[in-house]
Amino acid sequence: MSKYYMGIDQGTTGTTVLILDENWNCLSKGYKEHTQFFPQPGWVEHDPLEIWDKLREAVLMAMDDAGMDNVDDIACIGLDNQGETVVLWDNVTGMPVYNAIVWQDCRTAGEADKIGKKYGQMIKKKTGLVVDAYFSATKIKWIIDNIPGVQEKIDRNRINAGTLDAWMIWKMTHGKTFATDQSTASRTMLFNIHTGQWDDEILEALSIPKSILPEIKDSSGVYGVTDPLDFFGARIPISGSLVDQQAALFGQACFEAGTVKTTYGTGCFMLMNTGNKPTSSDNGLLTTVGWGLNNGQMTFALDGGIYTAGAAVQWLRDKMRIIANASETEKIAKSVPDTGGVYFVPAFSGLAAPHWNQYARGTIVGMTGGTTREQIIRATLESMAYQVKDILDVMVEDSGIPIEVMRVDGGAAVNEFLMQFQADILGIPIDVPEITETTALGAAYLAAYGIGEFRSLDDIKGRWKLKKRYIPKMDEKTRIRMLHKWHKAVERAKDWEKD
Repeated sequence: MSKYYMGIDQGTTGTTVLILDENWNCLSKGYKEHTQFFPQPGWVEHDPLEIWDKLREAVLMAMDDAGMDNVDDIACIGLDNQGETVVLWDNVTGMPVYNAIVWQDCRTAGEADKIGKKYGQMIKKKTGLVVDAYFSATKIKWIIDNIPGVQEKIDRNRINAGTLDAWMIWKMTHGKTFATDQSTASRTMLFNIHTGQWDDEILEALSIPKSILPEIKDSSGVYGVTDPLDFFGARIPISGSLVDQQAALFGQACFEAGTVKTTYGTGCFMLMNTGNKPTSSDNGLLTTVGWGLNNGQMTFALDGGIYTAGAAVQWLRDKMRIIANASETEKIAKSVPDTGGVYFVPAFSGLAAPHWNQYARGTIVGMTGGTTREQIIRATLESMAYQVKDILDVMVEDSGIPIEVMRVDGGAAVNEFLMQFQADILGIPIDVPEITETTALGAAYLAAYGIGEFRSLDDIKGRWKLKKRYIPKMDEKTRIRMLHKWHKAVERAKDWEKD
């Protein structure tokens, strides 16, 4: 009997489901978008119940695409999640008390400033994070403080507060398992990366009760089994769970210290494996947990996050309506020799690493009366590559490790214009793997490891396959000139919303 493995990537704009065969070839894929809500400027929300529905629809789509009639043929399920996005729900009725507040949301920027002034050094020392509205803690606090009835339900032990992994696992197991893993917990600003536990001092400082938070487990291991009532009549082990960018690091087989991957999704995220000890950054990078295996043995990473990458292309499509779909941007960008001096800083939700400017906003500079649609589209793609370059430079400085090649994945990794420009602006080769959906792949790998299908990480490492390598073609003088203009544009975007 053949074995199949399922990886579920619950992302910011949609849910991707991969089914992989026993040789780890991608057999099928399902994908369903969910709605983005923007109730006020700077606010971003999702409907947790819609996400649950879309997850199941994506599973059915993948099953149908694979020609599979019986979901019981799946040996195990691994899932990854958006990271900092949080939902609070009534653990009796199963109903969210408010929409999920998304990682991009910056409504708590002012609160984060106050917390940072008072507790910033203590929080960074314990969590590896700078205090920012990006992380889950201030979002949880906002819901407790602002939504009527939540505190009363907390007093009656009726509230669960978790990132979307905890929500999905709770739903898939019919409320039997309420858990998260070390990598996702490390994105909340409430997790002590040195002890591997929720931190009592931080929880007390932010007035968040530990009782509402999920149990912390290893990234690989059986969390529970799907409940037949909620998951197509099947009982399947859920045996891998971690945050999306760490899932991509795992899926790219970056198991040695110094290996690096960048994922191009709604945002864009570069992670470097730094081994079994956390590495502190003096340049705005985050120290985070890569994954936890074998009874709490944690692997750490340096993390540079970009809030807006693919989301800028989605903005061109949905708000500006100057493209019909993301795939056409490659041809359009290639149709013009350059941007005509246009630089686009897509700081819709502020700037993350290495700038950490919550008050920056989207800025297009260098336009003239002759600027064309094609040049703005090209500038949008180039903006992703510039942001990645900024992160790579400080990652090399902080780690002391020269990066000689970068593995890439995510939706935009198929865009040949962007990948070539990325190699050009970095000055190092870019490697694209055969399977670019490495978040879902990494989750599936961890799930298989969790039920003993792999004996060691070396068994997984041997399965990584190169599809295409992009070699830099740009001369150093041009690279320096373009980066100088980009950095001028970034400075103009900063502090736009700050009074």
